[in-house]
Formats: sequence, C-alpha cells, structure tokens
Amino acid sequence: MNLIPRLSKGRWAEELAQQYLIQRGLTPLTQNYRCKWGEIDLILRDGNILVFVEVRYRQHQQYGGGISSITAQKQQRIASTAQHYLQQQRFVQLPTCRFDAVILSHSATNTAPDILWLKDAFRLT
Repeated sequence: MNLIPRLSKGRWAEELAQQYLIQRGLTPLTQNYRCKWGEIDLILRDGNILVFVEVRYRQHQQYGGGISSITAQKQQRIASTAQHYLQQQRFVQLPTCRFDAVILSHSATNTAPDILWLKDAFRLT
C-alpha cells in the first residue's frame, strides 16, 4: 500500500523537508520559487545565511540516490534561479548563501521516509 498519492509525491516531499528544516531552526521564506531559469524548491534562513534547498524523493534506489540526480546542469539552473531571487529581493547587502539538498528515501515499505540533510551540498566553481 502506497501512503503517498502519486501526483503529489513531489509536493509531499517538499512539505516534509520544510518541516524537518523548521524543526532544526531554519526559518522558511519561500516555496517553489520559479523564474525563466528554473525553480528552487525551498528558500529558508539559517541565522544570517540564505539557504536554497533542492528536495529529492526516491522511493527506490534502483536509479541512483537522490543526490546523484542533482547534476552539474541542475546545479547551474539552481544557481541562476538563486541569482534571480537575490536580484528581485533587492537586498541592501547580499547575504551569505548556501546550497543544501534534502534527500528523502524509503528503506522499507510502508515506513516513514529516511531524511538526509546535506548542508552545503554543492558549491559553484
């Protein structure tokens, strides 16, 4: 029995990831920020740091884990979208930024997902 409706798995994973991060002291700012360059699942504050979060859900590991799906191309799209967000917010002083990933996966059927929070999951070179 699948506990997650098929069409809402991504949304469900993002909500669960956001609650997980809130419980760890982060403050939510925006969900599903979109522009012509892409989308950022979650944007939060961790103290003075602005955190852009990519959420990945994998029901099975047969196609690779969630982190392997965040390719260099995906990272670049996230970075371009983050740059757009920063420009739109018109910060007086640009905040320190971090790119995190939250990976949700199931190790057994009908159990709560395992959650892995990767702080500073990637950096732009």
